[in-house]
Amino acid sequence: VTQQSQLPFCIIMFRQFLTSQPLRSAVSRSSTRNTAGVFGHQHGSMACRRHMATAPPSWATVDPQAMGVDTAPYEVQNLVDGNWGTTKSSIAIPDPTDKDAPPIFTTPDTQVDELGPFYDSLRKVSKSGLHNPLKNPDRYVQYGEISRLAGHALSQPDIAEFFARSIMKCVPKSHTQALGEVTVTAAFLNNFGGDNVRRLAKSFGVPGDHYGQMSVGHRWPYGPVALVTPFNFPLEIPVLQLMGALYMGNKPVLKPSEQVSVVMEQFIRLLIDCGMEPTDVDLLNCRGPVAQEVIVNTPVRLTQFTGSSRVGEMLSSATNGKVKLEDAGFDWKVIGPDVADVDYVAYQCDQDAYATIGQKCSAQSICFIHENWKETGLLDKMKANAAKRSVSDFTNGPVLTVSTESLLNHTNQLASMPGASVLWGGKALEGHNFPEKYGAIEPTAVFVPLEEMLKDENFDTCVSEFFAPFQVVTYYNDDTVDDMLSALERMSHHLTAAVVSNDPEFQTKVLAHTVNGTTYAGRRARTTGAPQNHWFGPAGDPRGCGIGTPEAIQLVWSCHREIINDNFVPADWTQPKTS
Repeated sequence: VTQQSQLPFCIIMFRQFLTSQPLRSAVSRSSTRNTAGVFGHQHGSMACRRHMATAPPSWATVDPQAMGVDTAPYEVQNLVDGNWGTTKSSIAIPDPTDKDAPPIFTTPDTQVDELGPFYDSLRKVSKSGLHNPLKNPDRYVQYGEISRLAGHALSQPDIAEFFARSIMKCVPKSHTQALGEVTVTAAFLNNFGGDNVRRLAKSFGVPGDHYGQMSVGHRWPYGPVALVTPFNFPLEIPVLQLMGALYMGNKPVLKPSEQVSVVMEQFIRLLIDCGMEPTDVDLLNCRGPVAQEVIVNTPVRLTQFTGSSRVGEMLSSATNGKVKLEDAGFDWKVIGPDVADVDYVAYQCDQDAYATIGQKCSAQSICFIHENWKETGLLDKMKANAAKRSVSDFTNGPVLTVSTESLLNHTNQLASMPGASVLWGGKALEGHNFPEKYGAIEPTAVFVPLEEMLKDENFDTCVSEFFAPFQVVTYYNDDTVDDMLSALERMSHHLTAAVVSNDPEFQTKVLAHTVNGTTYAGRRARTTGAPQNHWFGPAGDPRGCGIGTPEAIQLVWSCHREIINDNFVPADWTQPKTS
């Protein structure tokens, strides 16, 4: 009989589904310790039906199932120079699914006059970093082992479920989406176990002009750096960027979104349990302007920002351009003239536009459909898929950054254009108890004729990004392909894109005339692809950054340093004439 600890996670989950028995994690140094508490009890009608009757991991300081239940909410802490602590005031984070529930946690509301320890911590770090190819190289090996242990931990069912539940409490999304985020993070960490951290700093040499001379190119850290991360992927985005910074020898200060700060607090506790020195990372919980004070008043040499283009531009100005941005994306999908696999294309369109309640920087914002698809029922199938989304399983839910009023006003503005119409949705979501400050609409699509969209007075409205279950749809034909391409050219941000076509001539034409940094092409093309196995990031902006791959880590978290060794003076050397 094969032991459960040796089985793939998907098989373990399938057995759990069939038997309805509690999962027991495989043996690990974190998950085998006995701790108090019960994890996995259902909370309210909106809770996912899956549950696990196990305690939180030994390093954890919070039970996700208690969030929004306990009247004394968990207090997230800051970490600075190796010390955990709180601040004079805190921010209560409301339960995003129930306005009448207690806060899910409180997070420090760090003020400018409390930043002294953060200033001191970052000022201790030299420009040459905590390690580099010539200084403390053993730390590359150390982080290979930390990455291996952390990846192993996240691959354990109980720990994976702990983080999935923590994510779902902060950002309502389906269990599949939340667990997928943990799975990608675990795979990334496993990718950089062993010697793969040191290989990120692999040097190269070029022979010199004479005996004893050689130039060697190195990847060098920046030293003190900062990360500002978003709410929508509370684990995956900050972990992949944080670990890249650490692998390359930097000392990062991490400022997560206040709404989800508990997730990264718990992950940093896991890293410490896996052997990371607590002084290697500072965790700063605060509002945006306070974080900017740290960034501009300490020797932070690089800030990596993931979030809105407006804030990204503000940070770029404040730091004199010392930023790497993965900012907003109004992401397009072009469905080509070759019709096939209609059900699959409809399914992927629905996933791209509405999964995670549309709150992805890679969400399908606009869909250009060739008129050959008009008689296939594609739009009807997309509409039927959207109608299946429900608050009960978090395939729809609250929008954390846009109000219902703003979303409906935008819908009506688009629908009022000549020839435009609401294809589905366009209504406020009912049957919920979300906090009033959050938006809530049915999955929505608005059709706008291509010729109307291209008018100067309409274009900016049609390509305005809303972090919500919302998309624009239009048609084009063989005669208007160039008009469609001109619309793609006029868009301001170039993160993800999809060319849904197996026609090589059409596919090549679209790819040759566009720039989006992460572009899928082929019948299965999607916009929402951010796994650990390929680059994810924008193109067309020298400040753009990637995530997930060795090339992305090297680009964002290190710079090139050339050292030219020139050692030996020839025995017969004579001084030449001065030149």
